Amino acid sequence: MPRHLHLITAEDPLTLQARARELIRFPQLTMPLLAGLTPSDWTVTHTDEITRAVDTRLDCDLVGITAATPGAPHAYELASAFRARGIPVVMGGPHATLLPDEVARHCDAVVVGEAEPVWHQVLSEVVEVVPRGRIYRYPTPASLDRLAFARRDLIHHGGFNKWWTTRGAMIATRGCPHKCSYCTIPVLYPEAHRMRLRPVEQVVAEIQSFRDKGVVFWDDNLGAVPRYAKALFRALTPLRRWWTSQTTMASLADDEFLELAAASGCKAFFVGLESVNQDSLNDSRKAHNRVADYRALLKRCHAHGIAIQAGIIFGFEEDDRDVFARTVDCFGDLGLDNATISLLVPYPGTPAYARLEAEGRIIDRNWRHYNGKTHVVFQPARMSPDQLLAGYEWAKTQFYSLGHIARRLARSRTGLWWNIPRNLGYHFGLSGEVKARAALHEQSR
Repeated sequence: MPRHLHLITAEDPLTLQARARELIRFPQLTMPLLAGLTPSDWTVTHTDEITRAVDTRLDCDLVGITAATPGAPHAYELASAFRARGIPVVMGGPHATLLPDEVARHCDAVVVGEAEPVWHQVLSEVVEVVPRGRIYRYPTPASLDRLAFARRDLIHHGGFNKWWTTRGAMIATRGCPHKCSYCTIPVLYPEAHRMRLRPVEQVVAEIQSFRDKGVVFWDDNLGAVPRYAKALFRALTPLRRWWTSQTTMASLADDEFLELAAASGCKAFFVGLESVNQDSLNDSRKAHNRVADYRALLKRCHAHGIAIQAGIIFGFEEDDRDVFARTVDCFGDLGLDNATISLLVPYPGTPAYARLEAEGRIIDRNWRHYNGKTHVVFQPARMSPDQLLAGYEWAKTQFYSLGHIARRLARSRTGLWWNIPRNLGYHFGLSGEVKARAALHEQSR
Protein backbone atom coordinates (compact mmCIF):
# COMPACT_ATOMS: atom_id res chain seq x y z
CA MET A 1 0.00 0.00 0.00
CA PRO A 2 1.50 3.39 -1.01
CA ARG A 3 2.51 5.70 1.77
CA HIS A 4 1.28 9.29 1.74
CA LEU A 5 3.72 12.22 1.75
CA HIS A 6 2.21 15.67 2.18
CA LEU A 7 4.45 18.60 1.25
CA ILE A 8 3.81 22.14 2.48
CA THR A 9 5.19 25.44 1.23
CA ALA A 10 4.51 27.52 4.33
CA GLU A 11 3.73 31.24 4.20
CA ASP A 12 3.15 33.40 7.24
CA PRO A 13 -0.42 34.81 7.39
CA LEU A 14 0.95 38.32 7.98
CA THR A 15 2.96 38.13 4.76
CA LEU A 16 0.03 36.65 2.86
CA GLN A 17 -2.16 39.50 4.04
CA ALA A 18 0.38 42.03 2.77
CA ARG A 19 0.41 40.29 -0.64
CA ALA A 20 -3.30 39.46 -0.79
CA ARG A 21 -4.20 41.48 -3.89
CA GLU A 22 -1.12 40.92 -6.03
CA LEU A 23 -2.23 39.90 -9.51
CA ILE A 24 0.84 37.88 -10.50
CA ARG A 25 2.20 35.20 -8.18
CA PHE A 26 4.94 32.85 -9.26
CA PRO A 27 4.79 29.50 -7.46
CA GLN A 28 7.65 28.27 -5.31
CA LEU A 29 9.44 25.30 -6.84
CA THR A 30 11.08 23.50 -3.91
CA MET A 31 8.32 21.02 -3.12
CA PRO A 32 7.34 20.17 -6.72
CA LEU A 33 11.05 19.43 -7.32
CA LEU A 34 11.25 17.12 -4.31
CA ALA A 35 8.02 15.44 -5.39
CA GLY A 36 9.71 14.71 -8.70
CA LEU A 37 12.45 12.87 -6.79
CA THR A 38 10.06 10.88 -4.59
CA PRO A 39 9.81 7.14 -5.38
CA SER A 40 6.60 5.89 -6.99
CA ASP A 41 5.59 3.90 -3.90
CA TRP A 42 4.69 7.22 -2.24
CA THR A 43 1.51 9.17 -2.95
CA VAL A 44 2.47 12.86 -2.91
CA THR A 45 0.22 15.86 -2.28
CA HIS A 46 1.21 19.51 -1.90
CA THR A 47 -0.22 22.65 -0.33
CA ASP A 48 1.31 25.99 -1.29
CA GLU A 49 -0.16 28.50 1.14
CA ILE A 50 0.09 31.24 -1.44
CA THR A 51 -3.00 29.64 -3.01
CA ARG A 52 -4.75 27.68 -0.23
CA ALA A 53 -4.64 26.88 3.48
CA VAL A 54 -3.18 23.72 5.01
CA ASP A 55 -5.59 21.10 6.31
CA THR A 56 -3.85 19.82 9.44
CA ARG A 57 -6.46 17.04 9.76
CA LEU A 58 -5.09 15.35 6.66
CA ASP A 59 -4.17 11.69 7.08
CA CYS A 60 -0.61 11.02 5.88
CA ASP A 61 2.53 9.11 6.82
CA LEU A 62 5.00 12.00 6.59
CA VAL A 63 4.84 15.78 6.30
CA GLY A 64 7.57 17.89 4.71
CA ILE A 65 7.59 21.67 5.28
CA THR A 66 9.72 24.38 3.69
CA ALA A 67 9.69 27.93 5.03
CA ALA A 68 11.61 31.17 4.75
CA THR A 69 12.38 33.11 7.94
CA PRO A 70 9.07 35.05 8.26
CA GLY A 71 7.13 31.82 7.77
CA ALA A 72 9.07 29.85 10.40
CA PRO A 73 6.80 30.45 13.44
CA HIS A 74 3.74 29.50 11.38
CA ALA A 75 5.59 26.42 10.09
CA TYR A 76 6.27 25.43 13.70
CA GLU A 77 2.55 25.66 14.43
CA LEU A 78 1.75 23.44 11.46
CA ALA A 79 4.41 20.93 12.51
CA SER A 80 3.03 20.83 16.04
CA ALA A 81 -0.49 20.10 14.78
CA PHE A 82 0.67 17.12 12.71
CA ARG A 83 3.06 15.78 15.34
CA ALA A 84 0.31 15.90 17.96
CA ARG A 85 -1.42 13.28 15.82
CA GLY A 86 1.69 11.10 15.64
CA ILE A 87 2.70 12.14 12.11
CA PRO A 88 6.47 12.79 11.73
CA VAL A 89 7.54 16.10 10.23
CA VAL A 90 10.72 16.98 8.35
CA MET A 91 11.56 20.65 7.77
CA GLY A 92 13.92 22.39 5.38
CA GLY A 93 14.28 25.55 3.35
CA PRO A 94 16.00 28.89 4.00
CA HIS A 95 15.25 29.26 7.71
CA ALA A 96 16.13 25.66 8.49
CA THR A 97 19.48 26.19 6.79
CA LEU A 98 20.13 29.47 8.62
CA LEU A 99 19.10 28.20 12.08
CA PRO A 100 18.94 24.38 12.04
CA ASP A 101 19.25 23.94 15.81
CA GLU A 102 16.23 26.16 16.41
CA VAL A 103 14.16 24.38 13.74
CA ALA A 104 15.16 20.95 15.11
CA ARG A 105 13.26 21.71 18.31
CA HIS A 106 10.01 21.80 16.35
CA CYS A 107 10.20 18.75 14.10
CA ASP A 108 11.54 15.22 13.74
CA ALA A 109 14.26 15.95 11.18
CA VAL A 110 15.88 18.97 9.53
CA VAL A 111 17.45 19.22 6.08
CA VAL A 112 20.18 21.86 5.78
CA GLY A 113 20.91 23.24 2.32
CA GLU A 114 19.71 21.51 -0.82
CA ALA A 115 17.52 18.52 -0.09
CA GLU A 116 17.91 16.62 -3.36
CA PRO A 117 21.06 14.64 -2.38
CA VAL A 118 19.54 13.33 0.88
CA TRP A 119 15.86 13.11 0.00
CA HIS A 120 15.73 9.32 -0.52
CA GLN A 121 17.59 8.83 2.77
CA VAL A 122 15.17 11.13 4.59
CA LEU A 123 12.15 9.26 3.22
CA SER A 124 13.55 5.88 4.23
CA GLU A 125 14.70 6.92 7.71
CA VAL A 126 12.29 9.47 9.14
CA VAL A 127 9.14 7.33 8.89
CA GLU A 128 10.82 4.12 10.08
CA VAL A 129 13.29 5.43 12.65
CA VAL A 130 11.74 8.77 13.71
CA PRO A 131 15.14 10.19 14.77
CA ARG A 132 13.65 13.21 16.61
CA GLY A 133 15.63 16.26 15.68
CA ARG A 134 18.21 14.69 13.39
CA ILE A 135 19.91 17.23 11.14
CA TYR A 136 20.74 16.11 7.62
CA ARG A 137 23.67 17.92 6.02
CA TYR A 138 25.23 17.20 2.64
CA PRO A 139 27.81 19.18 0.64
CA THR A 140 26.35 21.36 -2.09
CA PRO A 141 26.09 19.16 -5.21
CA ALA A 142 28.74 20.03 -7.78
CA SER A 143 26.38 19.59 -10.73
CA LEU A 144 22.74 20.04 -11.73
CA ASP A 145 22.83 17.32 -14.37
CA ARG A 146 20.55 15.06 -12.34
CA LEU A 147 17.94 17.60 -11.34
CA ALA A 148 14.49 16.06 -11.50
CA PHE A 149 11.60 17.47 -13.51
CA ALA A 150 9.22 19.30 -11.18
CA ARG A 151 5.80 17.75 -10.52
CA ARG A 152 3.73 20.48 -12.17
CA ASP A 153 0.48 18.75 -11.30
CA LEU A 154 1.23 19.83 -7.72
CA ILE A 155 1.40 23.55 -8.62
CA HIS A 156 -2.13 24.82 -8.06
CA HIS A 157 -3.88 27.94 -9.22
CA GLY A 158 -5.57 29.98 -6.53
CA GLY A 159 -8.55 32.30 -6.52
CA PHE A 160 -8.80 35.38 -8.71
CA ASN A 161 -5.14 35.27 -9.70
CA LYS A 162 -5.39 31.91 -11.50
CA TRP A 163 -4.72 33.36 -14.93
CA TRP A 164 -1.47 34.86 -13.71
CA THR A 165 -0.04 31.76 -12.03
CA THR A 166 2.26 29.78 -14.29
CA ARG A 167 3.18 26.13 -13.84
CA GLY A 168 6.27 26.76 -15.95
CA ALA A 169 8.58 27.49 -13.03
CA MET A 170 11.96 25.75 -13.32
CA ILE A 171 15.71 26.01 -12.73
CA ALA A 172 18.59 26.31 -15.20
CA THR A 173 21.38 27.48 -12.89
CA ARG A 174 22.13 27.88 -9.20
CA GLY A 175 24.46 30.32 -7.50
CA CYS A 176 25.59 33.94 -7.74
CA PRO A 177 29.17 35.26 -7.83
CA HIS A 178 28.33 38.29 -5.67
CA LYS A 179 28.27 38.49 -1.88
CA CYS A 180 25.96 41.36 -1.01
CA SER A 181 25.92 41.93 2.75
CA TYR A 182 22.17 41.49 3.18
CA CYS A 183 21.76 38.49 0.86
CA THR A 184 21.19 34.99 2.24
CA ILE A 185 22.39 33.11 -0.85
CA PRO A 186 26.09 32.99 0.23
CA VAL A 187 24.96 31.83 3.68
CA LEU A 188 22.47 29.22 2.49
CA TYR A 189 24.88 27.81 -0.07
CA PRO A 190 28.50 28.52 0.92
CA GLU A 191 29.69 27.61 -2.57
CA ALA A 192 27.04 29.75 -4.27
CA HIS A 193 29.76 31.85 -5.95
CA ARG A 194 30.62 28.74 -8.00
CA MET A 195 27.90 28.69 -10.61
CA ARG A 196 26.30 25.33 -11.34
CA LEU A 197 24.82 24.96 -14.79
CA ARG A 198 22.15 22.50 -15.82
CA PRO A 199 22.79 20.95 -19.26
CA VAL A 200 20.92 23.01 -21.84
CA GLU A 201 19.37 19.94 -23.42
CA GLN A 202 17.81 18.99 -20.07
CA VAL A 203 16.33 22.47 -19.66
CA VAL A 204 14.82 22.26 -23.15
CA ALA A 205 13.47 18.77 -22.50
CA GLU A 206 11.70 19.90 -19.34
CA ILE A 207 10.14 22.90 -21.08
CA GLN A 208 8.90 20.62 -23.85
CA SER A 209 7.30 18.38 -21.23
CA PHE A 210 4.66 20.97 -20.22
CA ARG A 211 2.12 23.01 -22.13
CA ASP A 212 2.28 26.37 -20.34
CA LYS A 213 3.40 29.13 -22.65
CA GLY A 214 5.19 30.95 -19.84
CA VAL A 215 8.44 29.93 -18.17
CA VAL A 216 9.82 31.42 -14.94
CA PHE A 217 13.46 30.57 -14.29
CA TRP A 218 13.92 30.56 -10.50
CA ASP A 219 17.64 31.26 -10.90
CA ASP A 220 19.57 33.60 -8.62
CA ASN A 221 21.51 35.01 -11.56
CA LEU A 222 20.70 33.47 -14.94
CA GLY A 223 23.26 35.61 -16.77
CA ALA A 224 26.21 35.02 -14.44
CA VAL A 225 27.94 32.80 -17.04
CA PRO A 226 27.33 34.60 -20.37
CA ARG A 227 28.51 31.69 -22.53
CA TYR A 228 25.98 29.34 -20.93
CA ALA A 229 23.16 31.92 -20.98
CA LYS A 230 23.62 32.61 -24.68
CA ALA A 231 23.65 28.90 -25.50
CA LEU A 232 20.45 28.49 -23.49
CA PHE A 233 18.75 31.40 -25.29
CA ARG A 234 19.64 29.95 -28.70
CA ALA A 235 18.12 26.64 -27.66
CA LEU A 236 14.97 28.32 -26.33
CA THR A 237 14.27 30.31 -29.50
CA PRO A 238 12.58 27.50 -31.50
CA LEU A 239 10.28 26.67 -28.56
CA ARG A 240 8.30 29.91 -28.96
CA ARG A 241 7.67 30.40 -25.23
CA TRP A 242 7.80 33.61 -23.24
CA TRP A 243 9.97 33.66 -20.15
CA THR A 244 11.34 35.79 -17.32
CA SER A 245 14.20 35.42 -14.84
CA GLN A 246 16.65 37.27 -12.61
CA THR A 247 20.05 38.67 -13.51
CA THR A 248 22.35 41.62 -12.77
CA MET A 249 23.36 44.87 -14.43
CA ALA A 250 26.58 43.27 -15.69
CA SER A 251 24.71 40.84 -17.94
CA LEU A 252 22.48 43.55 -19.37
CA ALA A 253 25.45 45.59 -20.58
CA ASP A 254 26.03 42.90 -23.24
CA ASP A 255 24.03 43.67 -26.40
CA GLU A 256 24.39 40.13 -27.76
CA PHE A 257 22.99 38.78 -24.48
CA LEU A 258 19.95 41.06 -24.81
CA GLU A 259 19.42 40.29 -28.49
CA LEU A 260 19.46 36.54 -27.90
CA ALA A 261 17.28 36.84 -24.80
CA ALA A 262 14.66 38.88 -26.66
CA ALA A 263 14.69 36.54 -29.67
CA SER A 264 14.15 33.55 -27.36
CA GLY A 265 11.04 35.04 -25.72
CA CYS A 266 12.33 37.03 -22.75
CA LYS A 267 9.71 39.54 -21.61
CA ALA A 268 11.28 40.83 -18.41
CA PHE A 269 14.23 40.54 -16.06
CA PHE A 270 14.19 41.05 -12.32
CA VAL A 271 17.28 43.11 -11.45
CA GLY A 272 18.27 44.05 -7.90
CA LEU A 273 19.00 47.74 -8.47
CA GLU A 274 18.23 48.26 -4.75
CA SER A 275 19.09 51.95 -4.35
CA VAL A 276 19.64 55.30 -6.06
CA ASN A 277 22.30 56.04 -3.44
CA GLN A 278 25.69 54.85 -4.68
CA ASP A 279 27.15 55.06 -1.17
CA SER A 280 24.49 52.62 0.03
CA LEU A 281 25.36 50.19 -2.74
CA ASN A 282 29.07 50.44 -1.99
CA ASP A 283 28.54 49.91 1.74
CA SER A 284 26.41 46.79 1.15
CA ARG A 285 29.02 45.15 -1.12
CA LYS A 286 26.99 45.89 -4.24
CA ALA A 287 29.34 48.33 -5.91
CA HIS A 288 28.93 46.39 -9.16
CA ASN A 289 25.68 48.37 -9.46
CA ARG A 290 26.31 51.84 -10.83
CA VAL A 291 23.51 54.36 -10.36
CA ALA A 292 24.97 56.48 -13.14
CA ASP A 293 24.30 53.60 -15.56
CA TYR A 294 20.62 53.00 -14.69
CA ARG A 295 19.32 55.17 -17.54
CA ALA A 296 21.43 53.42 -20.16
CA LEU A 297 20.44 50.04 -18.72
CA LEU A 298 16.71 50.71 -19.06
CA LYS A 299 17.07 52.28 -22.48
CA ARG A 300 19.03 49.26 -23.74
CA CYS A 301 16.54 46.73 -22.36
CA HIS A 302 13.51 48.62 -23.61
CA ALA A 303 15.04 48.83 -27.08
CA HIS A 304 14.93 45.02 -27.14
CA GLY A 305 11.37 44.87 -25.80
CA ILE A 306 12.48 43.64 -22.37
CA ALA A 307 10.92 45.16 -19.25
CA ILE A 308 12.72 45.54 -15.93
CA GLN A 309 11.25 44.61 -12.57
CA ALA A 310 13.66 46.22 -10.12
CA GLY A 311 14.32 45.26 -6.55
CA ILE A 312 14.35 48.40 -4.37
CA ILE A 313 15.37 48.30 -0.71
CA PHE A 314 15.09 51.02 1.91
CA GLY A 315 17.07 51.00 5.14
CA PHE A 316 20.72 50.92 4.09
CA GLU A 317 23.27 52.58 6.37
CA GLU A 318 23.62 55.61 4.10
CA ASP A 319 19.88 56.13 3.59
CA ASP A 320 18.46 59.34 5.06
CA ARG A 321 14.92 60.72 5.00
CA ASP A 322 15.43 62.19 1.52
CA VAL A 323 16.06 58.80 -0.07
CA PHE A 324 12.35 58.01 -0.54
CA ALA A 325 11.55 61.03 -2.70
CA ARG A 326 14.81 60.74 -4.62
CA THR A 327 14.05 57.10 -5.42
CA VAL A 328 10.51 57.80 -6.63
CA ASP A 329 11.64 60.76 -8.74
CA CYS A 330 14.61 58.93 -10.22
CA PHE A 331 12.75 55.82 -11.33
CA GLY A 332 9.81 57.84 -12.58
CA ASP A 333 12.16 59.87 -14.76
CA LEU A 334 13.90 56.72 -16.05
CA GLY A 335 10.70 54.90 -16.95
CA LEU A 336 11.18 51.87 -14.70
CA ASP A 337 8.54 49.28 -15.55
CA ASN A 338 7.90 47.74 -12.13
CA ALA A 339 9.50 47.38 -8.74
CA THR A 340 9.43 45.07 -5.76
CA ILE A 341 9.87 47.63 -2.98
CA SER A 342 11.03 46.31 0.39
CA LEU A 343 12.47 47.17 3.74
CA LEU A 344 15.97 45.96 4.47
CA VAL A 345 15.82 42.64 6.34
CA PRO A 346 18.98 41.56 8.21
CA TYR A 347 18.47 37.81 8.08
CA PRO A 348 20.36 35.77 10.69
CA GLY A 349 23.73 34.62 9.43
CA THR A 350 24.27 37.47 6.98
CA PRO A 351 26.99 40.13 7.38
CA ALA A 352 24.22 42.73 7.74
CA TYR A 353 22.78 40.88 10.75
CA ALA A 354 26.22 40.39 12.31
CA ARG A 355 26.99 44.09 12.02
CA LEU A 356 23.68 45.24 13.49
CA GLU A 357 23.81 42.63 16.24
CA ALA A 358 27.35 43.67 17.23
CA GLU A 359 26.18 47.29 17.43
CA GLY A 360 23.10 46.39 19.51
CA ARG A 361 20.74 47.57 16.78
CA ILE A 362 18.56 44.48 16.31
CA ILE A 363 15.33 45.57 18.00
CA ASP A 364 12.91 42.82 16.97
CA ARG A 365 13.54 39.06 17.00
CA ASN A 366 10.05 37.97 16.03
CA TRP A 367 10.75 36.11 12.78
CA ARG A 368 7.22 36.86 11.54
CA HIS A 369 8.28 40.48 11.22
CA TYR A 370 11.25 39.66 8.95
CA ASN A 371 9.18 39.95 5.77
CA GLY A 372 10.43 43.28 4.42
CA LYS A 373 6.89 44.65 4.31
CA THR A 374 5.28 45.28 7.66
CA HIS A 375 7.99 45.88 10.28
CA VAL A 376 11.41 47.47 10.74
CA VAL A 377 13.41 45.00 12.84
CA PHE A 378 16.56 47.09 13.41
CA GLN A 379 17.53 50.61 14.38
CA PRO A 380 18.38 52.50 11.15
CA ALA A 381 21.47 54.68 11.10
CA ARG A 382 19.91 57.97 9.96
CA MET A 383 16.24 57.87 11.00
CA SER A 384 13.90 56.18 13.44
CA PRO A 385 12.25 52.81 12.70
CA ASP A 386 8.86 54.53 12.39
CA GLN A 387 10.29 57.05 9.93
CA LEU A 388 11.77 54.25 7.83
CA LEU A 389 8.49 52.32 7.76
CA ALA A 390 6.40 55.40 6.91
CA GLY A 391 8.89 56.54 4.26
CA TYR A 392 8.97 53.11 2.64
CA GLU A 393 5.16 53.01 2.51
CA TRP A 394 5.04 56.56 1.14
CA ALA A 395 7.47 55.62 -1.63
CA LYS A 396 5.40 52.54 -2.47
CA THR A 397 2.15 54.50 -2.65
CA GLN A 398 3.79 57.19 -4.79
CA PHE A 399 5.48 54.71 -7.13
CA TYR A 400 2.17 52.89 -7.68
CA SER A 401 -0.04 55.97 -7.86
CA LEU A 402 -1.96 56.21 -11.13
CA GLY A 403 -0.05 59.31 -12.18
CA HIS A 404 3.34 57.72 -11.56
CA ILE A 405 2.32 54.51 -13.35
CA ALA A 406 1.26 56.55 -16.38
CA ARG A 407 4.50 58.55 -16.27
CA ARG A 408 6.73 55.49 -16.08
CA LEU A 409 4.95 53.38 -18.67
CA ALA A 410 4.71 56.30 -21.11
CA ARG A 411 8.52 56.39 -21.02
CA SER A 412 8.94 52.61 -21.13
CA ARG A 413 6.26 51.51 -23.64
CA THR A 414 7.45 47.95 -23.05
CA GLY A 415 5.33 44.90 -22.29
CA LEU A 416 2.23 46.96 -21.65
CA TRP A 417 0.01 43.88 -21.95
CA TRP A 418 1.34 42.67 -18.59
CA ASN A 419 2.97 45.82 -17.24
CA ILE A 420 -0.33 47.69 -16.93
CA PRO A 421 -2.18 44.98 -14.94
CA ARG A 422 0.91 44.32 -12.84
CA ASN A 423 1.14 47.99 -11.87
CA LEU A 424 -2.60 48.28 -11.28
CA GLY A 425 -2.47 45.19 -9.09
CA TYR A 426 0.03 46.93 -6.83
CA HIS A 427 -2.01 50.15 -6.93
CA PHE A 428 -5.27 48.56 -5.85
CA GLY A 429 -3.51 46.22 -3.44
CA LEU A 430 -2.27 49.01 -1.18
CA SER A 431 -4.14 48.76 2.11
CA GLY A 432 -5.72 51.63 4.01
CA GLU A 433 -3.19 51.14 6.81
CA VAL A 434 -0.29 51.56 4.41
CA LYS A 435 -1.84 54.66 2.88
CA ALA A 436 -2.43 56.14 6.34
CA ARG A 437 1.21 55.77 7.38
CA ALA A 438 2.29 57.12 3.99
CA ALA A 439 0.15 60.19 4.64
CA LEU A 440 1.93 60.75 7.95
CA HIS A 441 5.26 60.74 6.12
CA GLU A 442 3.89 63.25 3.62
CA GLN A 443 2.82 65.56 6.44
CA SER A 444 6.25 65.40 8.08
CA ARG A 445 8.25 66.21 4.93
